[in-house]
Amino acid sequence: MYVSEQEVRAVLTYEALIPAIREALIDYSAGRVNQPPRMILRAGNAEGHRNGWFGVMPVVAGDVMGVKTVTFYAGNDELGLHTHMAIVELIRRETGEPLALMDGRLITEMRTAAVSAAAFAGIALLHFESAPTSFGIIGSGVQARAHIAALGHVWPEMCEIRIASRKASNATRLAEEMGARAVPVEEAAAADVVLTATTSPVPVLQGKWLKPNALVLAVGASGASVRELDDEAMLSSYVVAEGRSCVERESGDVILSGAKVRAEIGEILADPSTAKIPRDQRIVFKSVGMAIEDITAARIVWQSQQTSANH
Repeated sequence: MYVSEQEVRAVLTYEALIPAIREALIDYSAGRVNQPPRMILRAGNAEGHRNGWFGVMPVVAGDVMGVKTVTFYAGNDELGLHTHMAIVELIRRETGEPLALMDGRLITEMRTAAVSAAAFAGIALLHFESAPTSFGIIGSGVQARAHIAALGHVWPEMCEIRIASRKASNATRLAEEMGARAVPVEEAAAADVVLTATTSPVPVLQGKWLKPNALVLAVGASGASVRELDDEAMLSSYVVAEGRSCVERESGDVILSGAKVRAEIGEILADPSTAKIPRDQRIVFKSVGMAIEDITAARIVWQSQQTSANH
């Protein structure tokens, strides 16, 4: 069975995905997921940050296994193409039967935003004295739009969205579409919650712009040699990782700043009472993407397809 992006879009919702991702992150931190490090090959198509990469991400979890193959080409922006493209294969764990092959671009888009939404829901209650209201976004691409949608499911108090982008026209266009304001980067960074979702190889967020107790959701900067946050932003923050070993291996924000990962989000979600999330310090939640998230989304899509086929 091949499932196209259009078919994925028809059945995959944040209402189903966010709680499933939350449980998957808890399972990962509890050691119930067999997920080896992602293997990455450079494409050798260009120099510098335009050099694309090809990743292979296998995982065994619950009653399924699977693998995502994903490409990331930062230069695709200039060609009018998606920077991320992917294919996900879902396999029955009990017998090894292939269950489905599906387009993974939208799955990658939605699961990334769903991870941030699950993390926000877990961290915000412990971190903020009262519910935050302002959301600053640095970046105006796919993830900016996806995060507004996903966070809307867990953050009803969000009432002010500020968008900054390298190209002001892109920020203006997205702001008009989403009922937001296009602003300079310093103003976006001064919000209660800040998202960095760019393909920039160098920092776009400076710590001096952040509120003393800001929550930063850092989802861009794919790779150990690139980063979105400067040293001040990283070293002044309590760093929470999507997966500790993954972030310590693949996040330039962590590696290049020397910042220490203080907690894993699955641990916090599993037992908030033992989490040591500070109220008087900035928080950075860093994600790099994990196979367990892709397979969790793919399983929802496959089950929805099966349900439809049986009716």
